[in-house]
Amino acid sequence: MARKSDIPSSYYGEPRNFDPTFRGPVHNRSCTDVVCCVIFVIVILGYIALGTVAWIHGDPRKVVYPTDSHGQFCGQQGTPNANKAILFYFNILQCANPAVLINLQCPTTQLCVSKCPDRFATYLDMQYNYRYNKSYWEYYKQFCKPGFDNPKKPVAQVLRDEDCPSMIVPSRPFLQRCFPDFITRNGTLTVANQTNFKDGVGKTRSVIDLRDAANGITSLLDAKEVGMKIFEDYASSWYWILIGLVITMVVSLLFILLLRFTAGVLLWLIIFGVITAVGYGIWHCYWEFSTLRGKPDADVTISDIGFQTDFRVYLQLSQTWLVFMISLSVIEAIIVIMLIFLRRRVRIAIALLKEGSKAIGYIMSTLFYPIITFFLLAICIAYWAVTAVFLASSGEAVYKVMSTQPNCMYANFTCNPETFSQTNVTKVCPGSQCTFAFYGGESLYHRYIFVLQLCNLLVFLWLVNFTIALGQCTLAGAFASYYWALKKPNDIPACPLFSSFSRAIRYHTGSLAFGSLILAVVQMFRIVLEYLDHKLKGAHNAFARFLLCCLKCCFWCLEHFIKFMNRNAYIMIAIYGKNFCTSAKDAFFLLMRNVVRVAVLDKVTDFLLFLGKLLISGSVGVLAFFFFTRKIPVIQEEVPSLNYYWVPLLTVIFGSYLVAHGFFNVYAMCVDTLFLCFLVDLETNTGSAARPYYMSSTLRSILNKKNSKRKRRR
Repeated sequence: MARKSDIPSSYYGEPRNFDPTFRGPVHNRSCTDVVCCVIFVIVILGYIALGTVAWIHGDPRKVVYPTDSHGQFCGQQGTPNANKAILFYFNILQCANPAVLINLQCPTTQLCVSKCPDRFATYLDMQYNYRYNKSYWEYYKQFCKPGFDNPKKPVAQVLRDEDCPSMIVPSRPFLQRCFPDFITRNGTLTVANQTNFKDGVGKTRSVIDLRDAANGITSLLDAKEVGMKIFEDYASSWYWILIGLVITMVVSLLFILLLRFTAGVLLWLIIFGVITAVGYGIWHCYWEFSTLRGKPDADVTISDIGFQTDFRVYLQLSQTWLVFMISLSVIEAIIVIMLIFLRRRVRIAIALLKEGSKAIGYIMSTLFYPIITFFLLAICIAYWAVTAVFLASSGEAVYKVMSTQPNCMYANFTCNPETFSQTNVTKVCPGSQCTFAFYGGESLYHRYIFVLQLCNLLVFLWLVNFTIALGQCTLAGAFASYYWALKKPNDIPACPLFSSFSRAIRYHTGSLAFGSLILAVVQMFRIVLEYLDHKLKGAHNAFARFLLCCLKCCFWCLEHFIKFMNRNAYIMIAIYGKNFCTSAKDAFFLLMRNVVRVAVLDKVTDFLLFLGKLLISGSVGVLAFFFFTRKIPVIQEEVPSLNYYWVPLLTVIFGSYLVAHGFFNVYAMCVDTLFLCFLVDLETNTGSAARPYYMSSTLRSILNKKNSKRKRRR
């Protein structure tokens, strides 16, 4: 009778016959998915062209700098506003109008000035005092339209023609805009020590009205002060933050290298710790149940008391603790049964974790590859952001009718500021203004700005996913070279990481681009769904919101499944050099034939790495806390003086987690690669002298496999 190992793999319904002569990553390769590679190159060239066109037509100053009512930049060199870098609102009280939230513009004349007003004044008071002192007009006219120099013009006509503001209030520049200079004294909000002022049309107003008009400005000013203090803290503690991140790098490296000795002990401690914790929970629930069972008020059932907002009421019922005890007992039984039947697979997972640590120890350069990935991602993000800003700032000035009346029929209509006074809009909607709104245009390019922004986002997602895919394929090739070395480390090829990177770029750019495009399209759909969900938050159509929620859930699952399959497909590409579809199919069926092993290894690896990241970032965070709070006497004098000690502390904790995440991602990729190689090894080799197993002796002993020794020639 033939042994199972002697029967061809196709007999068992496998998707392909693995090459029995396979001895490691294929070196004689050909280019895969050439069509997708060509499309990818064309798209990159088109993306460069898009950035060039956006750079020619766009001007980021339109987004960054304030713009007056005529669409001119404040502070722009070579214009009359060259020395006027601050935006002044004629009537800031109009900025409290709901139209501001709708049109993102304040419905009042906006003017560029060189400085903000420093006193309360009205045009009526100025005109009255002008008869005695000409200096009143000299000061006031700098806040009027350029060229207007007629202080004797009737007030009604001045306000009608928007020649000058009806009033000015003491202000200070913030974000290059004049906002009232709010100061709180003894709990009272004031402006220049005043709580009331004249609005220039015969009314006395409270500074509360100014606060409502400049809603959120007070908090923004406070935020600016906090921001300056945070900047000072970073300036004085940046080198200590770097020291903390370096410590994290060293600890992460040591943790990975020590996993070969501690993975088994650590994992079994965790498993038995969970069993013990659940067992204690069962005992505690039984004790509470026994204590409450004899009390008359505790025999009431949960259904009798119904829903209660105070959940402590349920804890006083014996039935609640009985339900808890039964639930925990079921969980405990499931854990024990799974542990009994899956103990061999848990041991395989532990052995692969140890083997991954060995592989990284032999190929240390892999730990620093994330720096290359980070650099490429930074380039992608920067190019996308710059292109998006230039696209957003493309076009000519567009003017809209801004009205203080909510029922104005012409509100938000396009208008021409030069002919606006000749139309009947001002008669139908008194007080309306033809104000600059945004930059746009009627050309073909300007009409498709939104489409170009979507293309910019899609290509950005494609490039980001391609960069990640390139890193995964490169690391997989390096670690596969380690696994398929029969005598480690002697048979490991020289420079495995560089060789793997070269193979991925030279032969498999098309395959990596294909897998990245599929993921990018799914992510694009998710972004569109999130946008629609944001728009429908105020809608009352329950069915539409339910359908949208289901779609979001489905696409979330689809994205994570594609990420999982792409990761394993890239590993197969790095090993066999096949195209993306073939590699994805092979990886899928290989994993499905070993689905229990996959589930155990995936959960064990994820949990162990999460524990490691939490342990490292938490330990470094505790050390940073004791340091920045001066609780380490030895180096107490070295601690810099800080406004907020939590600024460098949170930076160290978050940065430490990112550094540990980068190291452990390499480790996770290593374990996944070794796992697929292990499965291929089991299906292609028999342990004979001609086809020996490449797995470690630990794995062979767990599976009761042996390699036949070659007979020595006499």
